[in-house]
Amino acid sequence: MEAKISQTCSFLLAFSALLHAFFFANSQSFIGINYGQVADNLPPPSQTANLLQSTTIGKVRLYGADPAMIKALADTGIAILISTSNGEIPSLAADPAVANQWIATNVLPFYPASNIAVITVGNEVLTSGDQGLISQIVPAMQNLQNALVAKSLGGKIKISTVHSMAVLKQSDPPSSGMFDPAFGDSLRQMLGFLQQTGSPFAINPYPFFAYRSDPRPETLAFCLFQPNQGRFDAGSKIKYTNMFAAQLDAIKSALNGMGFKDLEIVVAETGWPYKGDSNEAGVNIENAKAFNGNLVAHLRSKVGTPLMPGKSVDTYLFALYDEDLKPGPTSERSFGLFRPDLTMTYDIGLAKSSQGTPVTPLPNPSPPTSKTTGWCVPKAGTSDALLQSNLDYACGQGIDCTPIQPGGACFLPDTVASHATYAMNLLYQTAGRNPWNCDFSQTATITSTNPSYGTCAFPGGV
Repeated sequence: MEAKISQTCSFLLAFSALLHAFFFANSQSFIGINYGQVADNLPPPSQTANLLQSTTIGKVRLYGADPAMIKALADTGIAILISTSNGEIPSLAADPAVANQWIATNVLPFYPASNIAVITVGNEVLTSGDQGLISQIVPAMQNLQNALVAKSLGGKIKISTVHSMAVLKQSDPPSSGMFDPAFGDSLRQMLGFLQQTGSPFAINPYPFFAYRSDPRPETLAFCLFQPNQGRFDAGSKIKYTNMFAAQLDAIKSALNGMGFKDLEIVVAETGWPYKGDSNEAGVNIENAKAFNGNLVAHLRSKVGTPLMPGKSVDTYLFALYDEDLKPGPTSERSFGLFRPDLTMTYDIGLAKSSQGTPVTPLPNPSPPTSKTTGWCVPKAGTSDALLQSNLDYACGQGIDCTPIQPGGACFLPDTVASHATYAMNLLYQTAGRNPWNCDFSQTATITSTNPSYGTCAFPGGV
């Protein structure tokens, strides 16, 4: 009998671990990363593939179609986005045979072992100013689509292209978002193609660039997902608490205005440099860690944006490594989350080992009598938008937020309020338990009532 009970317990433990791994892996499928190769010190593709497998990153964007890297990612399950160069667009547009050969060379030898999911045609073509390329991009996309269909890969691999935020004529406030009319017919044809093929609209929003053009402290907090007063959109009556959501909703508004409400949006690039020249505002490792760490926490929360609630937009972080051969200011060469020796430049919680480790609740602290005691909780009536901002901020400060991630002891109930309460209290407890550690822009208060429940233990005490 004891043996049967032991076997049953072992099975249940294994099944629980499997469920945790399954749900947690799925919850990370929206986190991607850019792999640029303008460098002379990158590790071999096999090492890069191993590094990626040690993280919760689910997608990789290549600037090109490097066969060694595509092959190294075979059988990893990692989705791959490959690209044509801008220079290839004219020949792809002019001759279907060229498109057929491109697919034969860069896709067929590797697929499906290598999970090629998207092909982007060029990069930021519409805002390049090259009218020849602009007129040729949709024909190039169509010829590549036809080549995929001919090989029974239509719908399995999507064709798209990538845009800069400059494709918008207006983006502030988000409800006023609209595309530049100068792109006119070319843009409408492209959006029609994306809608017809079920392909995503890919955009490169960089809150870093928004801050660089408006380097005020309140703008920095807004860009880094840190507590701030927010920005009210009079058109939609929505209060935005972070630049990332505001930029995405400006794109969403622009797509809605063009009649393409159902197009999926993908963030092809976003990031923050950790090092720069003396005249570059806001460039340091603290801000880079805050932005990327809070962005990952925001994506994992699946709160979405006000116009796209309850989902996480697929987002490719920029970048996997520094690219030491890039021209321009120091910041252009300083976006890498990992160094060439495969160590982290700074930790934003992407390692599987840091995500899957069981969390032991912290013991109730015994603070000095000069410290405030109790638990830090949100004030009644605090909106989900502000709670999300607090959640992103707290989890970006290096505390352990794994208990409120899928499979964690405090994941259920899966609400912004519940997760924010846990994270705000944990930051308060670990930051010193001073009254100002439980301020959160005046949205929090200290209580003597223990908010712990079930197996979810909140550190703290009276």
